[in-house]
Amino acid sequence: MLVFVIKRLLNAALVMLAVSFLAFLIFQLAGDPVDMMSTEQSTQADRDELRERLGLNDSFLVQYLRFVGNAAQGNFGISYRNGQEVLGLIADRFPATMELVLIATILSLVIGLPLGVLTAIKRGAWYSEALQFGSIIGVSLPSFVVGILLILVFSVSLGWLPAFGRGDVVDLGWWSTGLLTKSGLMALILPSISLSLYQVTLIMRLVRAEMLEVMRSDYVKFARARGIPRHRIYFRHALRNCLMPVVTLTAMNIGTLIAFALITETVFQWPGMGMLFIQAVTFIDIPVMAAYLCIVAFIFVFLNTMVDITYAVIDPRLRDAT
Repeated sequence: MLVFVIKRLLNAALVMLAVSFLAFLIFQLAGDPVDMMSTEQSTQADRDELRERLGLNDSFLVQYLRFVGNAAQGNFGISYRNGQEVLGLIADRFPATMELVLIATILSLVIGLPLGVLTAIKRGAWYSEALQFGSIIGVSLPSFVVGILLILVFSVSLGWLPAFGRGDVVDLGWWSTGLLTKSGLMALILPSISLSLYQVTLIMRLVRAEMLEVMRSDYVKFARARGIPRHRIYFRHALRNCLMPVVTLTAMNIGTLIAFALITETVFQWPGMGMLFIQAVTFIDIPVMAAYLCIVAFIFVFLNTMVDITYAVIDPRLRDAT
């Protein structure tokens, strides 16, 4: 088991090194940072001093190793646009994105699981077929289209929910949350639904496929022969054996939701990391772009590594297979 864990950690480290190299190339190819940080009043001496302070006179390898070392310590430099530390800017936006992703994940499980069971046990029913057709639409529609439609219906036409912003927030130490205020909860509804729609349809279709497979197994047939009530067979026996791939998919897709949240955050003007990244792209704020890339990649790698290790703990055969 120890060898398996070490291999997975080494693979994760190699992936992060590759991502850090791509992020560093952004610095090299996007333009001269001195030109971006200098003003019209800056003299050549000021520019030379800034170049020396940023270490731009060093070789490519030295600059890259410095970047990796600083990134490992959470130091991604200073934002060109705001003049503030990048890690501080991301820390301010991180709670908003994580709350949005958390609520979207909960919605996907609360809605997707029962719909998947329903479409599996009620095959052929008109509502089951309608849900199947709706799931195809949910998978196909881009999240920004869903967001715009939600705003048009519930904000513009009905006026029930806010179309943008995060509402009032409460500071709990360094974490800011809108879950404790009415306006914060109201503002969270539309963007979380928009972000969770794809995940809902994905979980529904996965649960349906797994349920249909499990329902054909011998132990389910034996349970039916014993006269066990159907609801116990469906939810206590069949569904429990379908949850492992659902949990795996949900854990791995948290990173995907964080990455895709930038589209939802842009549509709803949600002040999260995704909105910060879009602003960084607009103003060519290279340190923020590189930091966002590294942080999202780290979340992906961390979750995937944890899933692999959990699988190996549950099924020892996987330790020898890799």
